[in-house]
Amino acid sequence: MANSINESAIKKLKLLFTIVDRSKGEFYLDVISQFNVNCQLVLPGTGTAASELVELLGLNLQKAVVVSVVREDLTDEILNTLEDKFSAIKNGKGIAFAVPLSSVIGVNMYQFLSDNRMKRGE
Repeated sequence: MANSINESAIKKLKLLFTIVDRSKGEFYLDVISQFNVNCQLVLPGTGTAASELVELLGLNLQKAVVVSVVREDLTDEILNTLEDKFSAIKNGKGIAFAVPLSSVIGVNMYQFLSDNRMKRGE
């Protein structure tokens, strides 16, 4: 079939959530972009620690939540890279986790999200 996606080319997708200090949001957006991620969103977040604990530990409650659509086969590599950055970057601590994305509607949308730019008719 000229317009169908080859079954072997289909890669499962995951939603990757990366939560870091707000000042580091753009940095981690760039780190994840290195893995050919086409769809990312940075949302402001606020931590939930009690005010007494915040003062005692000097915590920063202003967070950036980076939501990325990544290919499942790249998830481990991305998480390992993020873990390395969390420990190596000054004030770069964070948390990252991925959950399965159960469905995407439309061939073109899937191709964009999976960075699978197959030509129609192949």
